[in-house]
Amino acid sequence: MRISTAQRTENENRIRAAMDRLLRGELPPGGKCDIKTLAGEAAVDRTAFYGTRPYSHLRVEFERRLRALQDAGEIPDPREAQIARLKTENAKLKERLAASEQTIDEFTDFRTQALARLGAQHEEIVWLRETAAGTSRISRLPPSSRTTVIGSCN
Repeated sequence: MRISTAQRTENENRIRAAMDRLLRGELPPGGKCDIKTLAGEAAVDRTAFYGTRPYSHLRVEFERRLRALQDAGEIPDPREAQIARLKTENAKLKERLAASEQTIDEFTDFRTQALARLGAQHEEIVWLRETAAGTSRISRLPPSSRTTVIGSCN
């Protein structure tokens, strides 16, 4: 079924108006910033945007304008913006996780070294005590029977 020039002009005006709304981020519920939504908003058959159909030049224009917005850092589709934000946040969290794991590994190595040093020092103290107990020149003082309180007034 052929359409008149007036109908085609009216359809192109509806398509351009819908295109402007979508590129401003005014998406219908459940819609995306894509050709399917554009066709639905303009009340035009989606197949008219492909091949040698009458509105293929408008599809090319829509995709060019959408790409230009995306290159400028503006994403009209809030879901796409959310996906991009979540991907960035995910990458940052992965970096933080890797840094945390490295810190945990460093602390684990430090703990292992500290325990090894404490064990070696304990062994040395035990050996020194045994050596000191076997030497006759060292005498041990008996424990004090009264405790002296420094600075008390009776």
